[in-house]
Amino acid sequence: MDCKSNTLFVGLDVHKDSIDIASADPARDGELKHIGRIGGDLSALDKALRRLVSRGHALHIVYEAGPCGFVIWRHLTAQGLHCEVVAPSSIPRSPGDRVKTDRRDALLLAKLARSGDLAVVRVPGGVDEAVRDLVRAREDAVREQRNARHRLKALLLRNGIPYTGKTSWTPAHLRWLAKVSLAYPAQQIAFQEYLHSITESSARIARLEQALRDTLPEWGLMPVVQALQAMRGVQLIAAMTLVAELQDFLRFESARQLMAYMGLVPSEHSSGPKRRQGAITKAGNSAARRMLVEIAWHYRFEPRVSPIIATRQDSLPKAVTDIAWKAQLRLTAKYKRLSARRVMKTKAVVAVARELAGFVWAIGREVQNSGWQGIKSPTAAA
Repeated sequence: MDCKSNTLFVGLDVHKDSIDIASADPARDGELKHIGRIGGDLSALDKALRRLVSRGHALHIVYEAGPCGFVIWRHLTAQGLHCEVVAPSSIPRSPGDRVKTDRRDALLLAKLARSGDLAVVRVPGGVDEAVRDLVRAREDAVREQRNARHRLKALLLRNGIPYTGKTSWTPAHLRWLAKVSLAYPAQQIAFQEYLHSITESSARIARLEQALRDTLPEWGLMPVVQALQAMRGVQLIAAMTLVAELQDFLRFESARQLMAYMGLVPSEHSSGPKRRQGAITKAGNSAARRMLVEIAWHYRFEPRVSPIIATRQDSLPKAVTDIAWKAQLRLTAKYKRLSARRVMKTKAVVAVARELAGFVWAIGREVQNSGWQGIKSPTAAA
C-alpha cells in the first residue's frame, strides 16, 4: 500500500501561547478539518498529535518559520515524526481574501502541504544556530553604536558645534569630544550619556568579536570560514557572518540561486514586448546581503594580493586561491566598466556584490564538496 495514502497532513499555526491544528486527508479532494486550538507548550502538542497517531495515521506536519524558532521541529523529529518548517513567503494568498484567522491559516497550511506547494526551510543544527545568534548579536551592537553616534553628532550640530576634522571616530576625534563643553548643564548631561552609550556599545562589539574568535576552532564550518578569507575584503568577522547566515552552500544549485536568495537580483515587471527591471528585490537573507555589499566596496581598487591577503591564503587549497584571484580580476573590471558609464557608485557596488555572491558560492561549494578539513593551527584559524 502506498504510504502516502495513509498520510495525514497536519498544519500548525504556531504562536507563543497557542497552536491551531488542522488536518487534510491524503486524497486530493479529501476532508479539511480544524482539529482545535491548544496551548503553546510542547506537552499539549504531544497529546494532540498522539490522538492522531492512535487512529493509524502517518503524520506529515508543517508550520511556518517565525519568532518561535525551530524548537517544535527539533522536538518532533527527535520522536521520529515527519515535520517541516516552511517559508511564509511561499504561501500563496488570494488578493481578494481579506479574512485572516489562526484557524484559516492552519487549514491552508494543511491543504498546501498535501498539494506540495510549500517551500521548505533548511533547519540549522544547534551549534550552527548558536554561532548565527552570536553573529547577529554583534550586528545588533554595531547598529546600536551607529545610532548612538548619529544622535551625538546631531546634538552637537543643533548646538552649532560641528567637527571640522577629516574623519570621525578616530583618536583625534575622540580627543576633541573629550574637550566639548555645552552651554547648559542639562545639555552636557545628554552629551555625556550619548558618549557613554557609544563607549559601551564599542566595548560590547569587542567582546562579541572575541567570542566569535574563541568559538571558531570548535565550529564544524571553520574550513569554509578560512577559505572565504582568501578573498579581498573578507576578514574573519565578515567570513563568519556569511557562513553563519548561509551555512550549507550545497543546497544552492547555481550561483544565481544564491544571488536570488540574498535579494541581490533586480526586480522585474515585464509584459509583452516591454521589459522593465527595477531595484534589487532585497528578499531573503538581509544580514548576508549587507555584509556582501560592505565587502564589495573593496573591489573599487586595482587587483592586488596584499601581504595580509597572502598570509590569509597561506595553506589554503589552490582551487580556492584561484577563485579568489579570478574574483579580483572580474569584479574590479566590472566596477571600472560601470564607473566609466557614470553609474552611481552605490549602484555599481551593489552590482559588484551580486557577482561577488557567485564567487562566495564557488568557494563554499569547493570546500564542502572536497571535504577539506581546514587549517588546524590556532593562528591560521584566526
